[in-house]
Amino acid sequence: MPMSAIEIPRLGADPRSPFPPASRWQHPEGLVAWGGDLHPARLLNAYQNGIFPWYEPGSPILWWSPRPRAVMIPGAMTISRRLKRRLRQGRFEVRLDTCFETVIAACAAPRDHDGGTWITPKMLKAYCRLHALGHAHSVEIFIGEKLAGGLYGVAIGKIFFAESKFHHVTDASKIALAILMRCLEQWDFLLADCQIWNPHLERLGVRLLDREDFLALVDEGCRRADPPGSWTERLAKVDLNWTCEL
Repeated sequence: MPMSAIEIPRLGADPRSPFPPASRWQHPEGLVAWGGDLHPARLLNAYQNGIFPWYEPGSPILWWSPRPRAVMIPGAMTISRRLKRRLRQGRFEVRLDTCFETVIAACAAPRDHDGGTWITPKMLKAYCRLHALGHAHSVEIFIGEKLAGGLYGVAIGKIFFAESKFHHVTDASKIALAILMRCLEQWDFLLADCQIWNPHLERLGVRLLDREDFLALVDEGCRRADPPGSWTERLAKVDLNWTCEL
């Protein structure tokens, strides 16, 4: 994402300093600020204001709030016939928060012809720190002892901010997303933020929200109680019986 001729505010050194007000977010692609660091306090502040970091290696940290916003509502995921069969067969094991660093490293692995990735070593380290503090979480799909796919993101209150997913086995990342949405539905989450629309996400049931509507839901959801902490033991209370459903 290129910098714009529009004047973009630079963040100060204090990680707890506020982000620019929404009224100043004029960049056509949603760039709201640059600079600062990836301190946990700044990251949490950003997410609570509908902002996330996304930048290339070697560039300053760029902070974004695109409009409209791609979101997925718990209970409204579109599941294909093939994925329904995979879920019913249950030939996989689901785990939460047992190998977060492995998941984010897999998401950071190069996938394109030039070997690029936006998950820099500093980003990886920052989100592992958020995980240690109980704010970042991973969904892990195992087949046997092999990690077949997964995803990670940040939870604040009743909002989940999805960051990235990966798969080594066909449909494994989609299974991870289906598991995540089942968990969020049963935990009364309001939405999962998917950040930017693409055709693949649309086929899964992602919808677009105006920035104002999105920010209002984020503000409401982040105020609702859901204390940070590991999700590993919470999984046991989630109904993952797909046999009589779908």
